[in-house]
Amino acid sequence: MTQAYDSLVSRDKKVLCQTYGRYPLAIARAVGSRLYDLDGREYVDLLSGIAVANLGHSHPELLEVMSSQARDLIHISNLFYQPRQVELAEKLLGTCACDRVFFCNSGAEANEAAIKLARRYMRTVRYKDAFEIITLSGSFHGRTLATLTATGQQGRIKEGFEPLPEGFVSVPFGDIEAMRAAIGPKTAAVLIEMVQGEGGVLPLPEAYVRQVQDLCRAENCLFMVDEIQTGLCRTGRFWAHQHFGLEPDVFTTAKGLANGLPMGAMLAKEHVARGFVPGAHATTFGGGGVLSAVASRVVDIMLRDDLAGRSRDLGNLAVEALRKIQAALPEKIRIIRGLGLMIGIELAGPGEAVHAELRERGFICNLAHGKVLRLLPPLTIDADDLLAFAAALEDILKQVK
Repeated sequence: MTQAYDSLVSRDKKVLCQTYGRYPLAIARAVGSRLYDLDGREYVDLLSGIAVANLGHSHPELLEVMSSQARDLIHISNLFYQPRQVELAEKLLGTCACDRVFFCNSGAEANEAAIKLARRYMRTVRYKDAFEIITLSGSFHGRTLATLTATGQQGRIKEGFEPLPEGFVSVPFGDIEAMRAAIGPKTAAVLIEMVQGEGGVLPLPEAYVRQVQDLCRAENCLFMVDEIQTGLCRTGRFWAHQHFGLEPDVFTTAKGLANGLPMGAMLAKEHVARGFVPGAHATTFGGGGVLSAVASRVVDIMLRDDLAGRSRDLGNLAVEALRKIQAALPEKIRIIRGLGLMIGIELAGPGEAVHAELRERGFICNLAHGKVLRLLPPLTIDADDLLAFAAALEDILKQVK
């Protein structure tokens, strides 16, 4: 490593809370699907800031909107009506079957809003003492106390934060009978991801998610979907729940909404949104001028350029190439799964060496659970980059013992 890198790492360790297991890289700039380190070395970005830079880095249209809007209005708080915020809400609602939007700053806050809305709706609209939220094992819903409690994983994510909030129940992934048994008089909502990203890129079976929605309807509890990572064209539809014709009462989004600026949103059906009244929930920064203007253009570009279709087609291309490698090296790749450009490659053994070698060869992806290579590239990435990654992976797997 260079002196500049060593110096930066040393300074980082002195002044920042050490909450991240960082990759041994320092990124100076990013353009399109390329990252550049302090020495100017180029990397193909197959992570896009963890499904955030869906339109690629430094998108020229977004830079122009950001600059233009900043000259007019950056922030005034939600005590005022804001045209950019209303325009964005109208565009988002035009992509789905919901009726109301609440803007916030992150995915965890969007899920927090969904949890609060579910509880308040039950108490103040339905007059029902129902407060429990049911989630799935392997799920990930955020890092606030409520959302990490909702997360269906154990280990460091929850360790040391006890006592955790009450009112959350986790049931086994894909087990409809366990879900049926868990729903009771105190159930306010079921919250699921269509594809568990942090869980290792695990798509929920179509029959199962339909059964979950039907069960929620029959039991008069809310059906909520976490689209923080899967939404905004990532899986080959604008929203992942649209693959199966589902209509959640509430769903959440963030990550790619403003393509790198911190923004989240919770969307709800009209009757459920009645649970929120002035003063029931709020945020200082959510939906500010620059954020809303950029996110509005993100939606425009996604629809104009059919990025959902592009994600589907490129995802199919990548999966086809990867499955050829799996067929040739079945002892190295256990399974390939995902939807659109949300792809998981589960290796048969530990993946640390493979992940490190990919980075050395100029490909940046994520390693989940020590063995799943997670691909979340920009939706604008070139097909040749995906094929080059596949070729590099095949060569590495042939060499790794």
